[in-house]
Amino acid sequence: MKFYPLKFKPVFHYRIWGGDKLRTDLHKVYDQDSIGESWEISAVPESETVVEHGIYKGKTINDLIKDFKADFLGEDTYQQYGGAFPLLIKFIDAKKPLSIQVHPNNKLARERHDSFGKNEMWYIMPSFEDATITVGFKEQIDKNSYQKHLDNNTITDVLNEFPVKAGDAFYIPTGRVHAIGAGVVLAEIQQSSDVTYRIYDYDRKDVKTGKKRELHTEMALEAIDFELHDTYHTDYSRTKNQANELINSPYFKTNFLKIKGKQQRDLSQMNSFVIYMCVKGAASLIYEKQTYSMTQGECLLLPAGIEAVSFKAKTAQLIEVYL
Repeated sequence: MKFYPLKFKPVFHYRIWGGDKLRTDLHKVYDQDSIGESWEISAVPESETVVEHGIYKGKTINDLIKDFKADFLGEDTYQQYGGAFPLLIKFIDAKKPLSIQVHPNNKLARERHDSFGKNEMWYIMPSFEDATITVGFKEQIDKNSYQKHLDNNTITDVLNEFPVKAGDAFYIPTGRVHAIGAGVVLAEIQQSSDVTYRIYDYDRKDVKTGKKRELHTEMALEAIDFELHDTYHTDYSRTKNQANELINSPYFKTNFLKIKGKQQRDLSQMNSFVIYMCVKGAASLIYEKQTYSMTQGECLLLPAGIEAVSFKAKTAQLIEVYL
């Protein structure tokens, strides 16, 4: 078998809150309006991304897993997930705020939707100066007080809203109420799931349908974690030319790479596929004397059979994702 770094054709999704920054800032090519999400690496049915180049051009991730199994995913990942691709990789542009929402855990998602749960993380990219996100509750409430706020359209009064800037990172586990605010552009790493429970949607209508979007009040109530936390922001090191641990969860691991000049990367101990998301600048990934370019907003997937690569860049920032 012949493995090489894979670039996929993104799948674009219209969203009521979408803008145009995926096209203007991340140089995505599409001719629709209000594109809110660019799914870069996806095995979600009807939104599967396909390889853009090389001998596997036109193949989906599921095709490659079927052909190469553990050699593609990594032995532990293949055994754990039964040959299913466990992640969904996106870039998001929120011109308007997303709904207040929550995601179900693995148990609920499996019982209700035959799906993975949806633990995810956000890495904030250059956004508007007044951009904010909402994560978690700012005071202790229970199901009864939550329901009263929901009935009175005051749910946003008890949620944490944070100003954000490029480089901020947040882990959003299942059960945590959250929303991306207007003006935010971000990279999102999540379990391979498209299950979201909308709690509150600002009483707005979708211009495409002329109707309000469905809310999932009862299903959300069972999924919410009401626990308060001291902080929701993830602190991490930004030392150049090394892998700085970013988010380490049971569902995915991420490192921050700040590349200036050259950086070698030994992947032989990971026993996993590895994904690189370019979140700033441009870099070249070198593997077996071949060069694969990445600019801001592009991703590469390295099958588990690739054990070492090197990077070269004047200046670039990457998120490294693996299991």
